[in-house]
Amino acid sequence: MLGGGLGRDSSIATQGEASAGRGLLAFEERRADSWRGTFEWLPRGTQVIEYTMRLNTAGALGLPASRVEAMYAPEQFGLLPNAAWQVLP
Repeated sequence: MLGGGLGRDSSIATQGEASAGRGLLAFEERRADSWRGTFEWLPRGTQVIEYTMRLNTAGALGLPASRVEAMYAPEQFGLLPNAAWQVLP
């Protein structure tokens, strides 16, 4: 997990991350298995968030679908499938 501010993080590796949209990010959680963000306000339209991962093992990688849900109405959600990746040695 990159960007968490711990000693092994590389600020050079994460400096290209960008966000596009007018949403106001209130909280960000970067874990080894997920990224979660809580937005104070998120308008209708497109929101783009970039996240940097460090892949240490070669092989085929299948990520689960990206999921967006309403905080107090989790039955309202959206899923976006992610393409399979091939990590070369």
